[in-house]
Amino acid sequence: MTFPKPTQGLVLCYSYLWRREYLRGQDEGVKDRPCAVILVTTAEDGDEVVTVLPITHTPPSNPDHVVEIPSATKRRLGLDGERSWVVLTEANRFVWPGPDLRPLRVGDAASVAYGLLPYALMDAIRLKFIALLKVNRSSVVQRTE
Repeated sequence: MTFPKPTQGLVLCYSYLWRREYLRGQDEGVKDRPCAVILVTTAEDGDEVVTVLPITHTPPSNPDHVVEIPSATKRRLGLDGERSWVVLTEANRFVWPGPDLRPLRVGDAASVAYGLLPYALMDAIRLKFIALLKVNRSSVVQRTE
């Protein structure tokens, strides 16, 4: 099987590298987690470049920096039943498909995706993320290949 086409709102299983880990010199995330694709662009060489936002169970210290995923959406995606938030203050960017995608089923590249977030939820995430970028409250970690 092949990897799914990256698209805004697709939730992936990904080895996310937190900015604090990156600043300590790490180049690999310590935990595979769901991440939401916020942006897909095409580089000059034709490669697709994907930007993802992490999804966490950790309650937010600032509710303006996250968007909660409704429990019905989590169930539909096959995620656990705990409350989860999309973090808007940082992101990872990588060339698709990248070595840090994690298949949910061994040998099945298509299984890196849980599914799509609903349009209205993704739109809210996108608008809040852009607003935070404009006031320098969000950062992007460029991942190595």
